[in-house]
Amino acid sequence: MGDQAAEPWPETPDELVRIQERLAAAPFDLWRPAGDAPRTAAGCFVCFPRDREGSGAAGDPAWAAAVLLVHGRGTATEIVHGRAAAAYEPGLLALREGPLLEAAVRRLPVQPEVLIVNATGRDHPRRAGLALHLGVRLSVPTIGVTRRPLLAVGEPPPDARGATSPLRIGDEVVGYWLRTKRGKRPLAVHAAWRTDPETAVAVLIALTRRWRTPEPLRLARRAARLARDRGAAAV
Repeated sequence: MGDQAAEPWPETPDELVRIQERLAAAPFDLWRPAGDAPRTAAGCFVCFPRDREGSGAAGDPAWAAAVLLVHGRGTATEIVHGRAAAAYEPGLLALREGPLLEAAVRRLPVQPEVLIVNATGRDHPRRAGLALHLGVRLSVPTIGVTRRPLLAVGEPPPDARGATSPLRIGDEVVGYWLRTKRGKRPLAVHAAWRTDPETAVAVLIALTRRWRTPEPLRLARRAARLARDRGAAAV
């Protein structure tokens, strides 16, 4: 999956910045699902020890999970345990999480039509966040989902399921706030590899059920945290 598979992930910020600049300018064919929802979708998520969520150093233990959904039902879960290759730094998340997430997704038995990533895409200093970078490496269309934007700004949407409001960097719409559940905080939805903001929103609405988080990402997050808790209990 992907011509870049033979290339190692970058190991320094300077290497990553050069790659991000190249990826941001790379041409692509826009992907859209054949129907209202993709037949296959996957989500991936990486977590760290509880005292290091959202921060941390190189070498932190890490648990990455990928979950495959077929017709909306989870059919496969893969876990990769390793160590973060870099410290956390905004805009350089690929150094810390990229190799682990790629390894987990590659273990899935089927290449999904679309991959939901807990990272940004075009909402990024160089318009190429981890969600976009991972999609290029895997040759899979990607959508980013985060709790808040990285750089983009926008007013929150109305309190109704499916309500949206644009997230902009300057005049460019790079994503949307999306209210997936009434009375809950909206999610930041990011255009990433081969997706535009409108497609990203439509797909996530189709993949969101009773919970606030879209199902592929919710299941991957749960699997990663369970693996972390089992690992911690075994120490």
